[in-house]
Amino acid sequence: MKLRHNKKRNTAFLYETLVKELTKSVVNDDVKKKKIVLSILKEYFKKDSILGRELRLYKDVIESRDLDFHTAEKILYEAKMVYWTGFKNQKVYDEQSEVITKVNKDLSKSIFSNFVPNYKDLATLSQIFNDDLSVKKRVMLEKQILSNMVSKEKESKEKMKPIDKLTFKTFANKFNSMYGDLQEDQRKLLMQYVFSFSDDGLGLKTYLNEEIGRLKEIVKESLEIEEIKSDLTMLESTKKVINIMEGYKKQKVNDAMIQQILKIQKLVKEIQSDG
Repeated sequence: MKLRHNKKRNTAFLYETLVKELTKSVVNDDVKKKKIVLSILKEYFKKDSILGRELRLYKDVIESRDLDFHTAEKILYEAKMVYWTGFKNQKVYDEQSEVITKVNKDLSKSIFSNFVPNYKDLATLSQIFNDDLSVKKRVMLEKQILSNMVSKEKESKEKMKPIDKLTFKTFANKFNSMYGDLQEDQRKLLMQYVFSFSDDGLGLKTYLNEEIGRLKEIVKESLEIEEIKSDLTMLESTKKVINIMEGYKKQKVNDAMIQQILKIQKLVKEIQSDG
């Protein structure tokens, strides 16, 4: 079914296209653009903002998978009720307008042409939320959404995001040129970092907590290796690495930290190979 849809008035699309732009700015080392995009996301899509709350409503439906039909139908129904009573108002329109203006003025209109892999689903849900549809059209659109909600998670992952593959490849190539071929743990770290913006970095923080703990344990154990113990320079360097990792608790995750951890991952690989 062909949808007549203004994507600039779709809060979830605005968020997703800005996240894509943020990822590209990281890949391209465009600090200025990264700062602008982050400021827009933080100002307009924070949890307690009206667009942030509307975004959560979209995600509650779009991200639901592997549900029984009754549960899926109930979630969609409740989402519609919440939307119709809380988000069909001028404030939502005004906030969207401010985001659109900032993008046009401070960034580029081309951002609205970013590839958003689940755009069709976002457009369908927007139609269900916003438009006065005929009974037949509403039933057909809701059928599409419900079908996604009851599908298996792995089935949805089969629709791999082309821009995600391209973004990761570009980002990985940059680090390959600096450090040589990436190890598996380095690839995992980069994947978490590149795509951390879509969940406010929660997945990345969890991953880093475990990964830094693993690295720290191995480096501390290396202090008992005879070759390191007997070489004052190596001993001090190893202790310095441990201190650096201890300091991560007080730091915000940024490009510099990720590059440091990549180096430590390589060091740990060498330690393990020599051990």
